Amino acid sequence: MLPLPLLFTALLLAGCASGPQGVACRGDLSTLDGKALGQSTAKVFDLVNAFSVSNDDVTVESGPLHSNDRLRWIPSAVTKEGYYAQRLSSHQFRLINPYQDNQVTWQCP
Repeated sequence: MLPLPLLFTALLLAGCASGPQGVACRGDLSTLDGKALGQSTAKVFDLVNAFSVSNDDVTVESGPLHSNDRLRWIPSAVTKEGYYAQRLSSHQFRLINPYQDNQVTWQCP
């Protein structure tokens, strides 16, 4: 039997070694002025200061989210693909594609 401190250390390291767990989320697709276009599902990986969205072998990473004042402005970033990524809350994430006049807002459980 393992000594208690060694067992505790092993459990702690195992918990720290696991990567972020993605959550299946429902997304509402709309135009930039709010006209509904449909729904989608994707797996959202919430990293607190960033997030990524995976769907059908495509992954978009937000990059570091930034806000000068989180009480007044939404933490956001521009992805390398040119999308505008927003963290609306701990359960809502949005990607805006200005080139195609659409946006997807994911609601996660």
